[in-house]
Amino acid sequence: MNTATALHPAQAAEELHHYTVIDVRTPGEYASGRLPGAHNIPLDHLETALPALKTAAARGRLLMVCASGNRSTTACEQLAAADIPSANLAGGTTAWIQHGHPVHRDNTTKAAWPIERQVRLAAGSLVVTGLALGTRYRPARWLSAAIGSGLVFSALTDTCGMAALLAKLPHNQPRTTDLNATLDALSR
Repeated sequence: MNTATALHPAQAAEELHHYTVIDVRTPGEYASGRLPGAHNIPLDHLETALPALKTAAARGRLLMVCASGNRSTTACEQLAAADIPSANLAGGTTAWIQHGHPVHRDNTTKAAWPIERQVRLAAGSLVVTGLALGTRYRPARWLSAAIGSGLVFSALTDTCGMAALLAKLPHNQPRTTDLNATLDALSR
């Protein structure tokens, strides 16, 4: 089983031409700004992409990227379990941009909000709804308590069930033709 190495953005920028970059964020996040030459394979589609990624890894090194480094770390673990070597961009695209490295943006489509922002909107809306309904129907306050508990659990475990659910919404999913084209390009 392979273990992934973490690359600092400066190191990744120097060696970027040696890597096939795989961005595991949602298509909306990918459209909002990505490393040059990055291919989009959302984390929840990684299992489907394993054969293409194995082919790409046989030709050269893989660099897994997300917004902060959490999802790409998970992707590296999944690849390691499939005996596919990979590296992880430490700090993700956020650190990449903070270090002044270029990003490519898709100006032809409207970018979806980053998943973290979608989570804040959904969680905040549900808490306010629970509190508002709780003024008239006391049991509705449990909605706010459940969301608050979920956020605490998310922070303690560094996982987010709400993000996983929101990632399944249509605007966060790749079009089948886009994903197939990406997999075909990686398999060649």
